[in-house]
Amino acid sequence: MFSIDLECPQAVSDPAAKEITIAELWEAGCTGIVELPDEGDTAKMRAFFDDDALATPLQARFGGVVKPADLRDWVAHAREHLQPMEIGERIFVVPEWRDEATPAGRIRIVVNAGLAFGTGAHETTRLCLEAIERHLLPGMTVADVGTGSGILSEASLKLGAASACACDTDHGAVLVARENFERAGVDVPVFVGSADSVATASADILVANISPAWIAELAGEWLRILKPGGVAILSGFEAHDVPVVSAAIEKAGGRVAGELGQGEWRMLEVTA
Repeated sequence: MFSIDLECPQAVSDPAAKEITIAELWEAGCTGIVELPDEGDTAKMRAFFDDDALATPLQARFGGVVKPADLRDWVAHAREHLQPMEIGERIFVVPEWRDEATPAGRIRIVVNAGLAFGTGAHETTRLCLEAIERHLLPGMTVADVGTGSGILSEASLKLGAASACACDTDHGAVLVARENFERAGVDVPVFVGSADSVATASADILVANISPAWIAELAGEWLRILKPGGVAILSGFEAHDVPVVSAAIEKAGGRVAGELGQGEWRMLEVTA
């Protein structure tokens, strides 16, 4: 495991530049990001990666300073910045080191400082959680592709889903998700793989919070996995990505039924 310290010039006055870099880091396989103190108009961040073989090509792509990862950096950052969050009407996300009581009428989801995407703090995670809450009815089945920490599957079951299955191409994320499911006391089969391993017409709700390139590439898979009348909740991209993603979905025979956003980040609700 290693980290890269990066600088983004003009990112303080142009936040979109920093968000684009962050999105590219996640797409490149990043497993965690710590934002460091800015210097003037330059934003600084530290990105973590599991596979040491990626260090040289990623440094060539992004620049920056590569060094062995110090997990204390990530844990300290998470403990400082992760706060309890009320999301939607029924969800309460709380760091494992906090003991605030769960507000009445909300489900409790405990998150930790693991190096898998999905603590609830990112806009796309919140958009997906809110969409799941809107669409989920008791007894529905959920497929969670690119599960990261597993937060979307856990929320689905606690909101009343009959079952959820999860997958991720990152072996490390799958291990983190399994640990989180066990701690939460929810039964979610999770495997290393992608959408092509999920059964046809198996999900009332499909959720994928991944990169725009993969959302577009797998457009046909999202429709294949959905049951008749089901909805795909797709996120992980910004406003400027929406036309390309939407075109891929429509080409595959799907329909964009809704678009929601927070800041520059977007989520599409898709039906067959």
